[in-house]
Amino acid sequence: MTDEPDCRLFRPGAESYHGKQGFDYASGITAESAGATGICMHLLTIPPGGRAKAHLHARHETAIYMLSGVSEMYYGPRLERHMIVKAGEMLYIPAGMPHLPMNRGPEPAVAVIARTDPNEQESVVLLPELEALAPE
Repeated sequence: MTDEPDCRLFRPGAESYHGKQGFDYASGITAESAGATGICMHLLTIPPGGRAKAHLHARHETAIYMLSGVSEMYYGPRLERHMIVKAGEMLYIPAGMPHLPMNRGPEPAVAVIARTDPNEQESVVLLPELEALAPE
């Protein structure tokens, strides 16, 4: 047996975990699952009415591709900015940017999420002091 890296196939939905942000993620590519050293990738479904906790990812960037549905995000130092992300669109969140995603629509919002943190949850910093700043 060798310790050399090898290609791995993952099928979303086989396993999931509850993230600090308040959402359930379909487990994907991480340091733990694939031996990744610089990236993680997961599938996220935000149910209608779903809302994350205000948070940021310290030292790590996030790239998101919306597969289906519509999601909203409040972001900025005081969550003062607002963005709507629709199916087929891509979103970039720089490291250290406070944000709070939600789904106020009637359909689930499904997205592929990639981060430069192979351990994914290690860089999550919750910001409870910002929770009340984003509308319900």
